[in-house]
Amino acid sequence: MAHSTMINFRMDKDLKQEMEKVCKEMGLSMTTAFTIFATRVSKEKRIPFEVTAEPYLEPANQQYVLDALDEAEKEAADPNVKWYSHEEVKVNFLNRKKKTNV
Repeated sequence: MAHSTMINFRMDKDLKQEMEKVCKEMGLSMTTAFTIFATRVSKEKRIPFEVTAEPYLEPANQQYVLDALDEAEKEAADPNVKWYSHEEVKVNFLNRKKKTNV
């Protein structure tokens, strides 16, 4: 049997509580969850999931999307705005592409 060791680190209180809740729902303790993580890191020599920044979740980007939706709703309500079907856009694009390749 392997000898165990104690690891201590700090974590946001709310994050810890949420993780405890999720682990409990999966029938795991936090110790087991972290041991699974450490085992995979050790065996695979990498973080076992993609670690990325999520710029779409930043407040400025959320506001940009909300502003764009507001603008789209205004345009959709404007009877003077010309709407094109997907097929019309495709044909227009292909025609322009042919002109630039000649």
